[in-house]
Amino acid sequence: MGAHRRDGRVPVTQVTQVTPVVPVAAVPPAPGELTDTARLPRVEAQPKASATSPTADAAPSTAGTAPSKARPAGGRDRYFDTLRAVALVRVVTYHTFGWPWAGMVLPSMGIMFALAGTLMAKSLERPALKVIRSRVRRLLPPFWFWGFFVVIAMLIHGWMPGWQIVYWVVPLGDPPGNAWGEQAWEILWYLRTYLWFVLLSPLLLRVFRLAPVAVLVLSLAPIVVVQFFWTPPDDRFGIGIIDLATYLFCWILGFAHRDGVLQRLKPFAVVVLSLAAIGYGGWYAFTHQAETGSYDLDDIPYAQAFWSAGFVTLLMYAKARFGIDFAWLARFRRLDRIVRIFNARAVTLYLWHELALILAVPLIDQFWNVPAFETYLPLESQWFMFGIGWLLIGVFVLLCGWVEDVAAKTKPRLLP
Repeated sequence: MGAHRRDGRVPVTQVTQVTPVVPVAAVPPAPGELTDTARLPRVEAQPKASATSPTADAAPSTAGTAPSKARPAGGRDRYFDTLRAVALVRVVTYHTFGWPWAGMVLPSMGIMFALAGTLMAKSLERPALKVIRSRVRRLLPPFWFWGFFVVIAMLIHGWMPGWQIVYWVVPLGDPPGNAWGEQAWEILWYLRTYLWFVLLSPLLLRVFRLAPVAVLVLSLAPIVVVQFFWTPPDDRFGIGIIDLATYLFCWILGFAHRDGVLQRLKPFAVVVLSLAAIGYGGWYAFTHQAETGSYDLDDIPYAQAFWSAGFVTLLMYAKARFGIDFAWLARFRRLDRIVRIFNARAVTLYLWHELALILAVPLIDQFWNVPAFETYLPLESQWFMFGIGWLLIGVFVLLCGWVEDVAAKTKPRLLP
C-alpha cells in the first residue's frame, strides 16, 4: 500500500476482470462500550442536577452553552450513532464509485477516529491496562475470523508469506499479502492505526489534560513535521507514522469533547479556525494535484489532516455546544433499527464490505446469462453494483456479525 493512499484505492468499478474469490462465510465502531476500530463511541449521559439539588452548584460551569438534552434510555447517543452509520455508508460508497470529492463531503475516517477518541477518554476512567485489554479483545476476534478466509484465499492463489505474517495475528503493522488479495486487505491500515491510538491513549490523555487547548492545537504539528521537515521511511513504520500524524488531531478532539473542553470554547473562534482549516486543506489538495494526479484527500495526508480537523471540529462542537442528540430518530423505528445495527456490527461491516463489493462483480456477470435479467436489469450501472454490494454486506453481517458478540463476551445474536 502506498504511503499516500488511505481511505481507499482503485474503485471496484474500475476492475474489469475479477479473479474468482474463494467462498467466504459471511460489516463500525459497539456493543456495550464500542471498543473496536470502525466503531465510534457512544457517550452516556451525565446525571443532571436539579435547580434545588444541593449538587447543582457543584456542577461544571457551561456558561453560554445550551443545556444537554436528556440522553435516550440505554445510554445511546443517536447523534453519534448516526454519524457512525453515515460514515460507514460513505466508506462503502467511495469504494464503489471512487469519487475523489467524497472525502470532502464527509471525512469518514476523521469522524471515526474522533468518536473513538471520545469513547477512549471515557473508558480510561478505569485502569488503563484493563481498558486496553478490553479494546484489543473486542477488535482481534472479528479481525482473525475475517483474516482466516482472506489468508487462505491468498495462499491458494500463490502467496508465499514470510515472518511478516505475524501482523495477521496482531496488526501493529500492515499485514502482508499478494496483489490478488490487495483490494481486500488494503483497508487494514485503519485497524492498525486505531490499535496504535488505543495503546498510546493513556499517555496522550495525560499529556492532553496538562494543557487541553494547547495540546489540541499542537496535535496538528506532527503532520506539518512529516510534510515539510522529515520524510518517514517508505515502509510499515513510515506509513504508520503518516497515518498517526494525519488523524492525531481527530483523536485528541475526542478527548476534548469528553472532557468538556469544547463546551468552554468561544463559538466565533471555533467556527473561524475550523473554516480556516477546511479552506487550507482544500486549497492544498487542489494546488497539489500534480503530485498524485487527483485532489482526493486520501492521496494527500497533509490536506486530509487539516480538512478533517476543521470538518470534524464543527460536528463535535455542535454536539457539545447545543446538546444535539437526534432523539427524533426514535420516532422512525425502522430507521432507528438500521442505525442500531450499523453501530453494533460496525467492525463486521467495515471488514467485509470490500469482499462484498469484489464478489458483486462476478455475481453480476452471471446475470448476463439470464435473458430476462439482461433485458430488464441495469447490469452495466454502477448503482446496480452498489445495491448488490449492500445485499452481500447484509449477508455477511448475518453470517459473521456474531463474532463481535463473542469478542464482547455477550450472547451471540443473528442481529443485535
